[in-house]
Order: sequence, then C-alpha cells, then structure tokens
Amino acid sequence: MKSVFKRRDFLAAGAALAGSLLLPSAHAAIRPRVRLGMIGTGMRGQVLLQELLRRDDVDVVALCDIEPVMLGKALKQVEKFGKARPQTYGEDRDPQAYKRMLDAGKLDGVIIATPWEWHAPMAIAAMQARVPVGCEVVAGITLQDHWDVLNTQLNTGTPYMLLENVCYRRDVMAVLQMVRAGVFGELVHLQGGYQHDLRAVKFNSGDPARPYGGGVEFGSKGWSEARWRTEHSVQRNGELYPSHGIGPCAMYSNINRGNRFTRINTFASKARGLHDYIVKQGGPQHPNARVQFKLGDVVTTTLACENGETIILQHDTSLPRPYSLGFRVQGTDGLWMDVNHSIHIEGKSKPHQWDDFQQWQDRYEHPLWKKYARTAEGAGHGGMDFFVIHAFVEALKAEAPMPIDIYDAVTWSAITPLSEQSIAQNFQTLDFPDFTAGQWKSRKPLFAFDDRY
Repeated sequence: MKSVFKRRDFLAAGAALAGSLLLPSAHAAIRPRVRLGMIGTGMRGQVLLQELLRRDDVDVVALCDIEPVMLGKALKQVEKFGKARPQTYGEDRDPQAYKRMLDAGKLDGVIIATPWEWHAPMAIAAMQARVPVGCEVVAGITLQDHWDVLNTQLNTGTPYMLLENVCYRRDVMAVLQMVRAGVFGELVHLQGGYQHDLRAVKFNSGDPARPYGGGVEFGSKGWSEARWRTEHSVQRNGELYPSHGIGPCAMYSNINRGNRFTRINTFASKARGLHDYIVKQGGPQHPNARVQFKLGDVVTTTLACENGETIILQHDTSLPRPYSLGFRVQGTDGLWMDVNHSIHIEGKSKPHQWDDFQQWQDRYEHPLWKKYARTAEGAGHGGMDFFVIHAFVEALKAEAPMPIDIYDAVTWSAITPLSEQSIAQNFQTLDFPDFTAGQWKSRKPLFAFDDRY
C-alpha cells in the first residue's frame, strides 16, 4: 500500500466513520485487487489461506514458514485453486526469513498466523516496512509488547487489524443488532470466555499426519500447536486467550468508543487437568507426568467499565467439557445466554421462562449475514473466517480504517499480562491502562445497520 495513514487522519476517519463490523460502508474501493503475503502456514494459516485463495480480488504473492512440511501443504493449496505460485521464504529455517519477505516491498498487506510469541515482533517489523497487518489473535506477550505494537502503529500510520473471528459469529452479530436496538435495555453485565477442551491440541504423538491427540508429547517432540502452545501452560498462569470472549463483549459495551475498562482482577484454580490427561493417556511413568503446569484449570477474570458494567471472562481449556464461549449479555430489560441458546426479555417472554433464541436471531439477523451467508458456506469456524478475512481485504481495498483496530487489539490482548500480574500479586485488583490516551471519550461506535457493503 503506497499511501500511509497519518495518525491524526486515521483517528479522525475512525471517529467519523459510520461503518460496520465488516467494512466501513462509507468508503468505496480504491483498488480492485490486493497483493498479500502470509507469515505462518501451519494449521491456522492454512485455514486463512483458503479464504484468501477463494477470492478473485486477492493475489497471494508470498508465503513464509520455517517448517517445510507446512510450507509444502500451503503450496499445494495454492496449486489446487489454480493460482500462481507465490514467492516462498523460510525454507532455510531462518527465523528472520519473514523480514526478507517484508523488505521485498511488493505487498499491500500481510497475514500473521504464527505462534503467539512472534506476533508482536512480526507486526512491528511489518508496520515499520509500511505493510498493513492482519494479525491472528494475541497481539503480544508482555504488557510492554502491547505498548510497542501500539506506538509503532501510531508512529507509522500503518493499518493493523486483529483477526478476531468470533466478532463475526452469526448469533453474536444478531445480538449486536439487538444491543444497538435497545432490546436488552441498558447493559449491566456481560460474560464470555474460552471454554474449550484443548488437551488433544496441547498434546499429540509427534506425527505431523496426526496433529491432534494420539499421544502426550509436546515441545520439541510434539507437532503443530503442541510444539509451542503447551509451553505457555507450563510457564504462565493467567487469562491466556481473552479475545474470543472479550471481543464481542467489548463491542456490545462500546469499549474504546465511549467506554473503557478501568479495573481488572483475576483468580486461578489449581492445575490438575493436563497432568491427569498425561497420566491417563501415557501412563504415570511417562516423562511428561513429572511436568509442573502453572496454568490454573479455570481462570476467572473480572473487568470493571467506566460506564458501570462488569464483565467476567473464563479461560477453561484443561478439563473435559463441551465447547462453549459462555456468552451472557444482561441488561435492565432481559438477557441472552449462548450456553442454552436462550433469551428472556421482560414483557415479551413468559415470566421466569426462557425463549429459544433462534426466533430472535432470525428477526435481528445482521445485514452482513443476510448478504454473505451463502458466500461464507464452507469457510472455517462456521463461516466466521470468511467474514474476518473479508473485513481485512475490503478495508485494504478501500484504504479505510480497520474495523477491529489497533486500540481494540492491544486492549483486548493486554488482559493476558494484566491477569498474570493480578494472580502473581495474590489476586490483586489492578488499574487498566488507557491505551487511547483519553480518546475513548470521543471515538464513536463503528456499527451500521444497512447492507450497503
């Protein structure tokens, strides 16, 4: 992207924009196509790559990965779609290969889908090279990482979007419509989280053909996420994956756009689930049965907001359970809960009884889902991955502010190091930093109710 957003222009456009969670509707496309690169072609990268390859307005011109097996799979994807072979980087296993890709100067944007610890340095390098960033969730590891990513974006003006796909979930977007329409009255309390049995993700046999389950290896003996993600459970104790839960809750409550987080505290339970899984699957004599995991099995974070709402997040990935993000949106007129797909609205529902949510979802279907549901069929995570990639690409084409922007990215992601600090300090309640430096007071919600895009 040749033109670079100045900080004041970026902020002014963001404040004035009556856009949407998908694409700022007031902006027409400036360029018909974009040339994109991807750093990280593992399991997640391949899902996002498929969405890029499905599009006629995207040329994937560069791929970077230091794992030849995964880079090879990505190239086969490109071949399957009949697209031109992209330039590849990382075959020499050089961890800095991504810098060569960025320095080539032929990219309108880059997708970062690497292990978490690489997100901040890669995003910073891309923005310094004036390459717009679409970064998978987790903006950084330490609190300083988040300030560094933010300051780089503000200093360079290079667009940055956090690729949080749950903000595009069908029921989540219908509830957004309902919040904006006042169905729940004034919001009082919200809940969300990441409640997902990841034991077979954090451990496997080390066979690249079986990336999930089949053993209890991790680290250098593991494969895919077990190679890097499990170590975070060994070394860290906190809300390690907040954005799936906090993203929608922050959108509902206008965080960074008329509201902000003010205080945070976090409690963690004891750690038993991962050890028990190793013993059951690999036996008590397996070397990994001696590993001491720091991550509590259930981590609970409470956030206070400037406008009086409270938000609870729960991270629960080490025990047997069905998948759920545990959403709850509660206001003076009623509430929605996703666990039982139910809603209760005073004066509309029978007293003390739940309504099935489907009829409400149909009534308040977001215009983006009305327009793109068929196009999104077959996309990852029930269609959500189509929407999040579409948002990034269309914003690039229009040279418009990113719908999930740098302030959203660092605010949501900074919950992790703050939660770690709270737990380490005996569950102390901490002040939440204001990454917007007071601009949350004047920034406006970026959600439209039409289908002009």
